[in-house]
Amino acid sequence: MEALIQGKPRALCRVEDIPDNSAKGFPGAEGRFTGLLVVRQGSNIYAYENACPHIGTPLDWTPDRFLSADGRFIICATHGAEFTISSGTCISGPCKGDGLTSINVEVRDGVIHVPPGV
Repeated sequence: MEALIQGKPRALCRVEDIPDNSAKGFPGAEGRFTGLLVVRQGSNIYAYENACPHIGTPLDWTPDRFLSADGRFIICATHGAEFTISSGTCISGPCKGDGLTSINVEVRDGVIHVPPGV
């Protein structure tokens, strides 16, 4: 992982470090309260703040456990809310209709990057 440099994207990991159809958590940038979660589905990479929109708790109940048993949804460990992977929209639970905060990602040379300060 690269150190955060002002104005430059932050590298999280190589794409292959996240198995296909799974997710991985990452700490937020220095000084940020929430971390990140990144989901890989084939060549598609989705990233969100690791915070339920209902009350802000982290989504994973143990490290890197973000997805439903069938891998179709992101699940909030606190309330069982379900979120679509591709949009982060909550489709069931106390925050139905709300959504996860999306994070822009860029893949360069097989490495997943997020904006500085995220």
